[in-house]
Amino acid sequence: MRQQQFLEVVDRDDAERRWHRAIDTKAIGEECVAIDCLLGRVLARDVRSEIDVPGFDRSNMDGFAVRAADTFGASEERPVRLKRNAESIPTGFHPEIEIAQGTATVIATGGMIPRGADAVVPVEITDIDPVTGEVMVHAARVPGAALSFAGTDIGAGEVVLFSGTKLTSRETGVLAAIGCATVWVQRRPRIAILSTGDEIRAPGEELRPGLVYDSNSRILADAVTELGGEAWVLPSVPDDLGAVRSALAEAIAGADLVLLSGGTSKGEGDLNALAVAELEPGVIVHGVALKPGKPICLAAAGEKPVVILPGFPTSAIFTFYEFVAPVLLRLSGARPSRRGLARARLAVDTVSERGRLEYLLVGLVEGDEGLVAYPMGKGSGSVTAFSRADGFVRIERNTERVDSGCEVDVRLLAREVSPADLIMIGSHCIGLDAIASVLARQGLQIKVLAVGSQAGLAAAQRGECDAAPIHLLDPETDSYNAPFLGEDLVLLPGYRRMQGIVTRVDETRAAMTVVQDPAARMVNRNRGAGTRILIDSLLGDRRPPGHAYEPRSHFAVARAVEQKRADWGVTIETVAKQAGLAFAPLRAEHYDFAIPRARWDRPGVTALRRALQAGGEAREALLRLGFKAP
Repeated sequence: MRQQQFLEVVDRDDAERRWHRAIDTKAIGEECVAIDCLLGRVLARDVRSEIDVPGFDRSNMDGFAVRAADTFGASEERPVRLKRNAESIPTGFHPEIEIAQGTATVIATGGMIPRGADAVVPVEITDIDPVTGEVMVHAARVPGAALSFAGTDIGAGEVVLFSGTKLTSRETGVLAAIGCATVWVQRRPRIAILSTGDEIRAPGEELRPGLVYDSNSRILADAVTELGGEAWVLPSVPDDLGAVRSALAEAIAGADLVLLSGGTSKGEGDLNALAVAELEPGVIVHGVALKPGKPICLAAAGEKPVVILPGFPTSAIFTFYEFVAPVLLRLSGARPSRRGLARARLAVDTVSERGRLEYLLVGLVEGDEGLVAYPMGKGSGSVTAFSRADGFVRIERNTERVDSGCEVDVRLLAREVSPADLIMIGSHCIGLDAIASVLARQGLQIKVLAVGSQAGLAAAQRGECDAAPIHLLDPETDSYNAPFLGEDLVLLPGYRRMQGIVTRVDETRAAMTVVQDPAARMVNRNRGAGTRILIDSLLGDRRPPGHAYEPRSHFAVARAVEQKRADWGVTIETVAKQAGLAFAPLRAEHYDFAIPRARWDRPGVTALRRALQAGGEAREALLRLGFKAP
């Protein structure tokens, strides 16, 4: 047989470009799959929660539900005494007795916080007076201590997972937490794997001199499975052109991508290349300037990818990850990723409890001076904190504080972490979910960290994000956002949303009357939130009941009012309507994006700007949600 030479040895990038022009790399379709079979699959559609998580304010430990103010001044030497209510609150129980001043109610971990309570005292720092039955509290508690607010983790209507997400145990835990039994995922691409050669034997068969075990099929099959594909290993084929042609035709007919192994060198036994050359268009590139991996052959049958990998295992797996893996990920709807141990700077001061080894969940963003780690601070009961974290930082047991700017080692939660095309740090809004969803469908990898408007603005000033969603009111100028930007930031107009007072629909009084009622219980927002600035201006020096009750989301505010733990709060109109609450408008606010000037022309920011233009898909999605154009 006449010796076959390489068609042309080309550089790696040129080879990839030529090949990609010839093949179809679009995702191959979607299917609805039960939660039991989702591990490793790629979401084809956004997943939106239909419930709040948690669905009510709940205790994070066994102890007593109290008013935090009643515990102020408590110590080991001078404990505070509280009257014990007759009721106790196990899990699954709806409390009926309000926590009055100077009282406490027994509550179990996961129990529903009763009205009037704003903290939980752990049982470890209490005693019961054997004579009076009073609860003796030996340490003060702050409002919000040891409890999780309703809707703080996940709000009904919130997008919890975006299309294109590869599902691990973290994401399936989120799906279980919201009661999602089935989701739409991308169909797994079927990858045919065909080894050829007279010398090939399957593991377990007798190996005579001159023969080798077929390790390539195993390596490639497991690599395909790891990347989310369905491996189809065909029986090995001897060095016979007719047999190779027949096996190749079977593989092309039944698979989305075909891998052959061996037969790519310049030797006389190069039957794979001969068979592939007969396809249409056939061989695109045969020989790439790589070490190892020079003999690789990139081909196509129609628009279906066909690859002949080198026979040596090291070369085969190297070229697989260089050329095949990115195509496989595209066919499966997934995105390119990176792996490893990351070195990063901590974004904020972090306090740790001395005497305990702590693992701090963090999200990673690319700053001007390298990776920055943001703690995922939703608490130990949060499912989204774990699903959205990129890794964790180990804080040693004798460390009480890690300062912002300190370098830390981040151990990635998965073998791989996807680099984000667009990083947004700042205020969260359901409208932001809609924007991110549109961009995700366009193929962008989106990372959103909800830290509040002020923290987001600081992140933008430090160059740690591409965009900071903000809604900050300047009282002096009575204008939004622009007064807070320096020379290094540019304001990208977002949309307008209405902030207002929410009450229950059975409330007969006007909203402002409820607000002025000294007995009416409010639900506040966290310091640093743009909404908190509006609330502070509304209240002035007043501190109504519930003022120290500070959930971190609009969803949590709505749930507190809806579930009668508060009588009024401030949230946006869209969330109020979804919750079925009465809404009294206060102010139309500007929800905009602070963009670092140096990042204005980055592809992710350009995509965001384009999406927000009049007639853009994101703009239309915002209008459907009830938001207004700027």
